[in-house]
Amino acid sequence: QVRLVESGGGLMQAGGSLRLSCAASERTFSRNVMGWFRQPPGKERDFVAASWSEGTTYYADSVKGRFTISRDNAGNTVYLQMNSLSPEDTAVYYCAGSTLGSPGNLPLQWTYWGRGTQVTVSS
Repeated sequence: QVRLVESGGGLMQAGGSLRLSCAASERTFSRNVMGWFRQPPGKERDFVAASWSEGTTYYADSVKGRFTISRDNAGNTVYLQMNSLSPEDTAVYYCAGSTLGSPGNLPLQWTYWGRGTQVTVSS
């Protein structure tokens, strides 16, 4: 069973930056698609970004140009750099992994999940 552990969340003022990290328990997992989702209070879990091992990335429109996903395959870690944060980015952020070659934006298409890390942005 692959285990994902997120870190790096916290409280930030609007306009600030945070970097989230997600460490995977198995080295082989670095070859799979990894991504980030977020769930605002009282809302559904939404796709944020995905990263393929060869370098391809994909973003939700709401974060494009502000967030950057990256990965360290040797270190089995994926990152989410979040810039120009706004209160609308407040959510629990989840790291996810998929064994599918092209998982979609829906949570059910992703195989592994971390427990999440809270990001709160104040105005």
